Amino acid sequence: MQAHIPGAGGTALQAADNCSQPNPGLCSNPGAPSQAFGCSIFPSSTATAARQAGAALQWEERGDVTCPLLFIQLNQLLSTPAGLEWREMARWIKFEEKVEDGGERWSAPHVPALPLHSLFQLRTCLQKGTMLLDLDATSFKEIIDKALSEQPEEAELQPALRERLAALLLLQPQHQPTKSLLQLLAELGLSPCRGKAKGRSEPRTQVSKMPLKEQLRNRFKKKVPQGAEAAHVAVGEVEFLEKPFTAFIRLRHGVSLGSLAEVSLPSRFLFILLGPHGVKTYHEVGRAMATLLTDELFQRVARQAERRQDLMAGMEAFLDELIVLPPGKWDPGARIPPPSHLPAPCRRTTVNPLDQQHGNGDMTAAGDRASPGHARSGEELERTGRLFGGLLRDIRRKAPWYGSDFSDALHPQCLSAVLYIYLATVTNAITFGGMLGDATSNMQGVLESFLGTAFAGFIFCLFSGQPLTILSSTGPVLVFERLLFSFSQDHSLDYLEFRLWIGLWVAFFGVVLVATEASHLVRYFTRFTEEGFCALISLIFIYDSLKKMLSLADAFPINWQYRLDNITSYSCTCNLSSPGHSSAGNDTSLPSPLATWQPPATPAGLSRTQCLDQGGHLLGTSCQYVPDVTLISFLLFGGTFLLCTALKRFRSSRYFPVGVRKLVSDFAVILAILASCAVDAVLGLETPKLLVPSELKPTNPARGWIVFPFGANPWWVCLLSAVPAVLVTILIFMDQQITAVILNRREYKLQKGAGFHLDLLCVSLLMVVTSVTGLPWYVSATVISLAHMESLRKESATSAPGEHPEFLGIREQRLTGLAVFILMGVSVFMAPVLKHIPMPVLYGVFLHMGVTALNSIQLMDRVRLLLMPAKHQPDLAYLRHVPLRRVHLFTFIQLLCLALLWLLKSTVAAIIFPVMLLALLGIRKGLERIFSPHDLSWLDGPLPAPGAAGTHARERPEQGSRAEECEPMHRPGPQINLSVN
Repeated sequence: MQAHIPGAGGTALQAADNCSQPNPGLCSNPGAPSQAFGCSIFPSSTATAARQAGAALQWEERGDVTCPLLFIQLNQLLSTPAGLEWREMARWIKFEEKVEDGGERWSAPHVPALPLHSLFQLRTCLQKGTMLLDLDATSFKEIIDKALSEQPEEAELQPALRERLAALLLLQPQHQPTKSLLQLLAELGLSPCRGKAKGRSEPRTQVSKMPLKEQLRNRFKKKVPQGAEAAHVAVGEVEFLEKPFTAFIRLRHGVSLGSLAEVSLPSRFLFILLGPHGVKTYHEVGRAMATLLTDELFQRVARQAERRQDLMAGMEAFLDELIVLPPGKWDPGARIPPPSHLPAPCRRTTVNPLDQQHGNGDMTAAGDRASPGHARSGEELERTGRLFGGLLRDIRRKAPWYGSDFSDALHPQCLSAVLYIYLATVTNAITFGGMLGDATSNMQGVLESFLGTAFAGFIFCLFSGQPLTILSSTGPVLVFERLLFSFSQDHSLDYLEFRLWIGLWVAFFGVVLVATEASHLVRYFTRFTEEGFCALISLIFIYDSLKKMLSLADAFPINWQYRLDNITSYSCTCNLSSPGHSSAGNDTSLPSPLATWQPPATPAGLSRTQCLDQGGHLLGTSCQYVPDVTLISFLLFGGTFLLCTALKRFRSSRYFPVGVRKLVSDFAVILAILASCAVDAVLGLETPKLLVPSELKPTNPARGWIVFPFGANPWWVCLLSAVPAVLVTILIFMDQQITAVILNRREYKLQKGAGFHLDLLCVSLLMVVTSVTGLPWYVSATVISLAHMESLRKESATSAPGEHPEFLGIREQRLTGLAVFILMGVSVFMAPVLKHIPMPVLYGVFLHMGVTALNSIQLMDRVRLLLMPAKHQPDLAYLRHVPLRRVHLFTFIQLLCLALLWLLKSTVAAIIFPVMLLALLGIRKGLERIFSPHDLSWLDGPLPAPGAAGTHARERPEQGSRAEECEPMHRPGPQINLSVN
């Protein structure tokens, strides 16, 4: 493709053609424009620029150099009836915003797109213009005086021109302030006929030494992060200049330049370009300079440059990464929206050896790209070789954070998390308590579920290593409880005593696992195992919520026999006499539910409850009528789920200020429940309500609160119990540690470390207490724990226009969990309040949690790929490196394992379910015979080699993570980038 670009651009293209022939003389000139086009095939030409940018990044990471964010303002000199004036035309923080035509509105943030020739002209300006680095100045006037007095000889101006130029540069620019909707409405009401916005500075005045009121009141400053600095770009054309005046200035220290900028910030960089009439590219050159300063790597080089050549090397590194968009193949007027994720700077500073750019080293590169999948320090899973060595290290690691685990919870976000997780835990306790009651003849019921959840959860949150974990009954444990009760009934054994001995053995085995540092095996839990287990638990949540809703059709049958024509024959009367001896005087007609708005048939009408309480019985064709509770229950169920989902997504919508969106999103579940409860109250239908026990009495009167170890079963049962205890131990270990692994992933940015050994010890000791008291067994609940983590996400308070708020980590503390389980205990006495919450509403929350957890795993992304044609598939990282058929094969194997787990859980073979969980590790090992290490590094992650340290356990590139962004770039040759608006 050939294109004629005048001026410097044409020279550059000619030089680019010459680069097809090796020419060391040409490429040795650091100022040659051709270097940006292709001479970088010689290592010496671009390695310097890339190394310098990489060194700048390393210096900053070591703390030697700080690089605040830059707010950049472009002022352009315009001719008005009142004379020449500076006017703000665009601004940048990370993306560009332009003043739209009319000057009353800022454009949406977008990625800047630059003409190629503007970059070459800017390069010429930096090569030949005035350059002042580390200038000591305290005012804008002093800066202008020094810039005009230190010009190169060939560009030196006459004294008269310098004075006119100084006076022009010192004029006060007119800013375009950011106004709220209320301010715009107020201005419209006060001055509806004025076309010009109020509050602009008068022309022909000089820059003030102090910020103006409009600067201090500007709402845009809320978007500027703390510690940011300002850069000023001023361009324009004047009639009294015959040659351009250019200056690039870097101040030694950030200096407040009064009213020069739209917002009051310390200034660091200034770029000035003024020239004669007839050249129409000043504005584009100014945009090019502003765009260059928004580039993170160039800015770091610019802050440390000691001479002109250093700055030019930074620009060369910038030019080497440009990508050309050919004319006619895209719309230059279209504004490119900001991307959702930006590449890490380390990806751009990697210089690859030549022998790796063209070799077949993809597998090695994939391994180098990988990084540990979890945010845990090097010692967390290393074996010490001493009894309880890992436990002691967990305690030493977590002890210094114990005080902050309470102080860090003093934030309004924690309140919404408490209410959300409390309702989820209540729902879980009622659901699993009811299922336990059905499975064990009420030996364990809703009351035991409430008390056990409150006690076990409170103790765990108080002493565990990862207090963000929520303990609860889980589906796999429920399966084992059902089998255990059936076995006890079939062999005439006392269920609670048999269960007590199993619990004691499990606690003993758990302590042995802690003593021998068995949590070291967590290193073998790769994504394959995590996703299989997490998908199973999520499907249990979804299945149980739908199953409970479908059971309402049996409890509240729909009147399918209703006929409108037979409405006159429907009636129901109360007979208070003995059966068969009806007395007309004692028969009181009850109003049919189909016409509840009508008055009773007689003034002395009795309700159904009053009739039955007085010993009467009901007679009539409509006495067994049941209102359509099932339909309204499903409406509440689906409405709660949709409201939860919509309000959670409201944070990323375009409506309302960010503070309102965050508040609505944090309290999304609470708002959805309140809305659904309000709908139920208005309709007044008898939907099934939340049943909370109000008395501390065992659900089954045949049992007490203490289970005695001897007396009901033969003595040898205590020894026989060790056999099923092994299966329960495997189940508890896998359930607990897989959840712990998921919660301690690197992407959550946890700072206080994990406590795998300490958590397992707490769960093991709680098994003793819950077994002795006959309460359910508890282990980490994957779905609720993930919901707890999600509700405590921290994001940056300020973000640049067009930039998504930065995820800062999780609010790590113990107080939310403690408050949740305290409320669980108090709930036993809160029946008068909680009885107004319909059960379908809580089942909707249950469904929301299951769907959210299921959508958070990569398995679902790969399942969707099975239904997508290749041209519609998203640009996922692993699709770039793994053939699609291999991706589908990996997904199919995962789905097959998931189906097998579900079948085992649902059939009489459920007794081997814990062994199947353990078998997932063996299946994952067998995948190494089917897939290459390269494919597994992208789809899952390599298993640790024998004797490998814990820190190198699960190394794989996470989608969208820094590991992927910092991968070496294997490009066959130099590239030019034009899509830098």
